[in-house]
Amino acid sequence: MTDHSAGEGSRIDSHPRAAPVYSRALRLGSFVTLGIAILGSVAGYFLAGLPGVFSALMGAGLALVFMGLTAVSMIVAVRVTRNSPPPDVRFFGIVVGAWFVKLLVFVGVAIWLRGQPWLDPMVFFVAALTAVIALLIVDVVALQTSRVPYVDVTLPGEGSNSTDKAAPNS
Repeated sequence: MTDHSAGEGSRIDSHPRAAPVYSRALRLGSFVTLGIAILGSVAGYFLAGLPGVFSALMGAGLALVFMGLTAVSMIVAVRVTRNSPPPDVRFFGIVVGAWFVKLLVFVGVAIWLRGQPWLDPMVFFVAALTAVIALLIVDVVALQTSRVPYVDVTLPGEGSNSTDKAAPNS
């Protein structure tokens, strides 16, 4: 029988604190996508009329949905695997499963949009590409400006008494 209690207190378990990074990326991404949708709609109206407006809204909206699915899958995976050791298969299963769903949805939407008369392909492409690049930048900024600790350490004078975290077998 192996005693796992010795390393339990020193285990690196910082992944639950990563959820605010994805929440922040979702918030910032929503604002950026709203701006791209508004600017793209105005430009699309002048370039292609009403189909340009619909195309810009659809391109920016799809980019937001796909970025949102990634961020939500990461948040859900973090919550599901909260008390598990870091290499947890469920985490990767949730994230890869969400990416597979995104692939299927993307193919379905691409097939559906292919012959729509209200879609201007160039306005759609430019709006979607601009939104994807902007959302990637938002993800990088959210990650770079976040403060996620590497280890869970209670400093003197912070939090509760350290005797509450004693190993169960001691």
